[in-house]
Amino acid sequence: MAPCWTSSSPILLKTGLYQSQSEILREGLRLLKEKEDVKQMRLAELRKEIGAGSAEADREEFVDGSEVFAGIRQRSTERKRAKG
Repeated sequence: MAPCWTSSSPILLKTGLYQSQSEILREGLRLLKEKEDVKQMRLAELRKEIGAGSAEADREEFVDGSEVFAGIRQRSTERKRAKG
C-alpha cells in the first residue's frame, strides 16, 4: 500500500472498528463497489430519461424552452416577494 494509506491504517486499528489491515482494505473495496453500483444505477436512470425524451421528440412533443424559463423566472420572483 502507498504510504498515505499505511499511515492511516494504524489510526483506524486503534479505534477498534477494524481488527486488521485486511479488514480495512475489504471495507474500502466494499465502499468502492457500493459507489460504483450507485453510479451505474444513476447512469441507467439517465439513459432511461434520455430515451423517454428522445421518444417525445420523435413524436414532436417539444416543450418551448423560452416558456419553461419564463415560468421558472416567474416562480422565482414570486418566492422572492413572499420572503419579502
